[in-house]
Amino acid sequence: MALSYRNWPTPNQDARPDAAKAIDILVLHYTGMQTAAAALDRMRDPAAKVSTHWCIDEDGQIYRLVPETMRAWHAGLSYWRRRRLVNDTSIGIELVNPGHEFGYRPFPRAQMEALIVLAGDVLSRHQIPAANVVGHSDIAPYRKLDPGELFDWARLA
Repeated sequence: MALSYRNWPTPNQDARPDAAKAIDILVLHYTGMQTAAAALDRMRDPAAKVSTHWCIDEDGQIYRLVPETMRAWHAGLSYWRRRRLVNDTSIGIELVNPGHEFGYRPFPRAQMEALIVLAGDVLSRHQIPAANVVGHSDIAPYRKLDPGELFDWARLA
């Protein structure tokens, strides 16, 4: 499967604070919203102050919201390997899924296949080590549950 995506730009982004720092973390999330449309609308709403680089719908459609050269606002208060401000050096991918609040369910095959292609592309381009492919729950364990216990980490590996 070749990487293809729709541009879906959001104003919710800014410059990475130190261009010399390498992008070396990939953070996986679920949207925690009932539909892809609701999630995409929220991530494009300036009042929400939230965004991601990539979003993958349940049917496998990939959306690019923020160019990887810019900082998306997906990690929030976070910490990974003695580093705070994970947004500064990470790429965020949101997977459309209602999450624990709205009927958490397994991630569909088409969505996982698209994630495998996209994540592989991101890891290759940025030389991100596998140990730095994390869930939101790994970098914000007291605040976040996503992508959750139904996420197939073994399949992604």
